[in-house]
Amino acid sequence: MKGKSIILAGGSGGLGAAVADDLAARGAIPVIGCKRNRDRADALARTIVEKYGVVAPVVVGDILDQTVRQQLLDAGRRAGLLYGMVPLVGQPARVPIETATELDLIESMRENFIGPVLLARDFAAALAGADGAIVFISTMQAIGVFSGSTAYAAPKAALIHTARILAKQWPIRVNVVAPGVNNAGMAEQSVRSGKYDSFLEKGMIPRFGQPSDVARAITFFLEPGNYVTGQILAVDGGLTTKM
Repeated sequence: MKGKSIILAGGSGGLGAAVADDLAARGAIPVIGCKRNRDRADALARTIVEKYGVVAPVVVGDILDQTVRQQLLDAGRRAGLLYGMVPLVGQPARVPIETATELDLIESMRENFIGPVLLARDFAAALAGADGAIVFISTMQAIGVFSGSTAYAAPKAALIHTARILAKQWPIRVNVVAPGVNNAGMAEQSVRSGKYDSFLEKGMIPRFGQPSDVARAITFFLEPGNYVTGQILAVDGGLTTKM
């Protein structure tokens, strides 16, 4: 991976930081995208250069904006050999379907599906047939059936099906990682609140996941020469097999 640039849209959070660290340790160049928290993204970039001597560019803005997507691609080209893309963006959309408005559903679709797919389209076009890899981030809720998850899970399930279509349609590899209950990202607050303690008490999972668990799965799919495409890997401690 040395010298290859990997776009991490939404890459300044806990999960993004773990992925960026893993990639930089392998000599790759993470391009850290963040929607608004520039201070956190800059802090992550400083940590990476201090630990690994890798200069990680930072791009601020919403990937629903075409100019921001172009800035990410341009930063990737300047930083190294444009090679990979992981959209770690999204919003939890916890509103129940019984009370969800049209706007609630549209916003969830925009954040959890449309943004990542548009960035993937632009990234694939920028590669122009060169070797590369895309890893979409879905959720265990798009694989298992969890009551109350419609607004969030439906766009994430659409992302899985889209990844399979693109893996068939495009020459680059397209795969999906579906995290479970992890101490990072959108589930972190729920874990702290005790919402998922019953999964441990009933022995459905051995522990809560860590950012490093998901980062390893993402890095696996990004490895050059990987022989895997069009696949979904649930990193959930086996929870969706027991639902």
